[in-house]
Amino acid sequence: MEPLTFKHSYKNTLRENLSLTVYNTGYQKCERENSWGPAVRDHYLIHYIESGKGRFTCGDTPYLLGEGDLFCIFPGQIASYIADDEQPWEYFWVGFNGTEAKRLMELTDFSKQTPVLHHKKDERLKQLLLDIYQHSGGQPLNDCQMAGSLYLFLAELIQIRESSHPVIQRHYSSYLEGGMRYIQYNYSDNISVEDIAQYVGISRSHLYRIFRENTGLSPNEYLSNYRINEACSLLRKGKLSINQVASSVGYTDALYFSRVFRKLKGVSPSQYLHACQQERERK
Repeated sequence: MEPLTFKHSYKNTLRENLSLTVYNTGYQKCERENSWGPAVRDHYLIHYIESGKGRFTCGDTPYLLGEGDLFCIFPGQIASYIADDEQPWEYFWVGFNGTEAKRLMELTDFSKQTPVLHHKKDERLKQLLLDIYQHSGGQPLNDCQMAGSLYLFLAELIQIRESSHPVIQRHYSSYLEGGMRYIQYNYSDNISVEDIAQYVGISRSHLYRIFRENTGLSPNEYLSNYRINEACSLLRKGKLSINQVASSVGYTDALYFSRVFRKLKGVSPSQYLHACQQERERK
């Protein structure tokens, strides 16, 4: 016979500064009026309600929630929650943080102003959260498996948002940020404006217009500036030759690299390198 209440949970006591780290995870069938808070967390904490009812309060705003709903506590946000007296809820949860957490959460429908999502009961969300818990443990393998399952869970939340908000309604800033991020991660490869546009999911002309309106530069000009600024950083370190620097920032032709460098910086790479060497000698 299944118990009336239960709790299965895992808490990670070693929190490394990774791109995405699971802090805690589990699932629970609560007793009547089982509660937490008011208090704050130092991480994101998402609950998915499998059955029953309860009240979630964020700041001064109470939300009555039930089957299929989700709620999120953001880092540093005062919140509390309590199970219903007659139909106490059963929920699954995951707590997480990391350098990528904020960006990924911004791609979902969650925000500090909208900490609750009213959603139909979804076995997929339940299973994804259960997968995180089932991979829990204190070994590096467990950390990788939990993070992988967490990425899949967040991807599902992003998919839910995109299904309800067509791409054409996305704000320009999300395309700009996506394009800039693609350049940041791939500038050292032989990428093109077409690659950037395809990554963010819009046409080249649309991408051009967004970059010009927000940065004053075309996507190609922005890419060139990013590459040359990275080249300057490498030249200042003085550990690579000019040809090696050119290859490191995505230029297969060293002469073309020199022309672009002179155009943007007003001096050749060799002149810039010589000036850096003189500055180091003065120190």
